[in-house]
Amino acid sequence: MGKLKFLLLGTYFGIVLTKAQVISWYKIRNMFFFREPDLYLIIGSAVLVGAISVFLVKRFHPSTLAGEPLTIPGKALTRGTVIGGFIFGLGWFITGTCPGPIYAQIGSGEIWALFTLAGALAGAFAYAWVRPKIGS
Repeated sequence: MGKLKFLLLGTYFGIVLTKAQVISWYKIRNMFFFREPDLYLIIGSAVLVGAISVFLVKRFHPSTLAGEPLTIPGKALTRGTVIGGFIFGLGWFITGTCPGPIYAQIGSGEIWALFTLAGALAGAFAYAWVRPKIGS
């Protein structure tokens, strides 16, 4: 039952993404050409919710359900962060998705999303291999 709630939450998230059409390769691609402003509003609302959440966590120092303190450690902005962000954005532009909707795209039958998933996994493994060598 413990893992079922995560499966249900992920399924719900996929349904919301699909119904909102934010998993559409064409809509995402058009967003990058400034033809789909509604996607910017969706992303902006997510950023706003995230910023408010971080503020509230830092302000009120809540605990997890297990009683452990919930903290958000800071991270310095480095050259690697900028390069990684650029690579992430480039991949998002080329594939028409970021990591969140990949599974929703696969579930909706977009077979090309399997290549995106393979690329995301390859990138994660490459980063895990390179990280100790670059010291970030």
